[in-house]
Amino acid sequence: MDKAISFIQPSRNNLKYLKWSYNSIRKNLGYRHEICWADDFSDDGTWEWMKEIVKKDKNVKIHRNEGPTRLGHTILYDTLVDMATNDIVMIYHADMYACPNLDTEILKHLERGKVVSATRIEPPLHPDGPEKILHDFGIEPEEFDEEGLMYWLNSGMVTEKEPTKGIFAPWAIYKDDFTSIGGHDPLYAPQSKEDSDIFNRFQLAGYETLQTWQGFVYHMTCRGSRFKDGAMRNPAGQVFMKNRESSEWLAQNLRSTRNFIRKWGHMVKHDELLHPIVPPKYDVAFVAYNCTKQMLYELEPWCSKIYLDLRNHDAISEYTKEEQPNTKYNLGERVKLYGNNKVSELHDICVEFDCNQLNNQNFQVLVNLSEMLQDSGEVGEMEYGIFKFYIKSLKTYEKNLIVCKSN
Repeated sequence: MDKAISFIQPSRNNLKYLKWSYNSIRKNLGYRHEICWADDFSDDGTWEWMKEIVKKDKNVKIHRNEGPTRLGHTILYDTLVDMATNDIVMIYHADMYACPNLDTEILKHLERGKVVSATRIEPPLHPDGPEKILHDFGIEPEEFDEEGLMYWLNSGMVTEKEPTKGIFAPWAIYKDDFTSIGGHDPLYAPQSKEDSDIFNRFQLAGYETLQTWQGFVYHMTCRGSRFKDGAMRNPAGQVFMKNRESSEWLAQNLRSTRNFIRKWGHMVKHDELLHPIVPPKYDVAFVAYNCTKQMLYELEPWCSKIYLDLRNHDAISEYTKEEQPNTKYNLGERVKLYGNNKVSELHDICVEFDCNQLNNQNFQVLVNLSEMLQDSGEVGEMEYGIFKFYIKSLKTYEKNLIVCKSN
């Protein structure tokens, strides 16, 4: 008997896209695959519609966050994976249309220790990239050109390519491979960077990440929190998002980006096909002289701990009070007064500098420190510009991050 997939689809106020997505799965892939939905405290009738569907479709499972606030897909993906009854789960956005044979092509390549992504076909709402196909078959379900998409897929105009290494939603994995590394990290709840985090962990765990170029979804893109007002077309036929990214998404993306840097010591990195690049994670302490509260805000995520002098006591108190609600990390442990401590003896790597001499250019030394340390391979005391380094060990800790212990 053919293997079955559990499609994992959280949704918040995305009813028209979810209906469109559901109809594509059932029309093009049939009813053997399970669909797991979570309604994230929607007020657009999503939950009522879901309850009607499960009366008719016995291979749908539903869950609701009753509020009063959203949980986000970082949490709800994992809730639905727990609910899924199949051995294989697929992280799948609510604004994706399943093209015929999507399941066949995913399952052709999937085995334990692998994560397999489909190829996204998208309208030109975002910059092009070698990991996707830009082609305009509609920007909203009501104008979706299904006939045109089917003709294009069947006409031979799609260039046949061998699978490439990379990962982006939708992606499928064996459920036990997903749970063995602890699923998504709730550090990023409700959303943003949880995907880059788990992709790093797949890479470090030795999973192969593969993209098939024979299995497709048509992806409307970013129809949740980020661009919640949808897209539009001007009289010339050009397409664009109706409004700027939502303030909700921008604020959460900033929080998640800062937490990603705290955890990994660097920004998200990948090659042009979205294959993760994971630099080493070092134990790095900063000793920052003449540090203001604003400078502390810029510096704190980039190190294991930052040490300031007694004159900065008020800045530390104000900063930790304001920033602590934005992270699960204990900022009281990350921001310290150095007092009589010889910091270079407390950490593998210590970097001393005067904040009065910091500028945008030399700040990049701290941003790219992981790669610089990896390339140099040197231990001992040394100076580089305004920075004095005390390096007693280049031990790395990134593999300690593979299993998420927060769940």
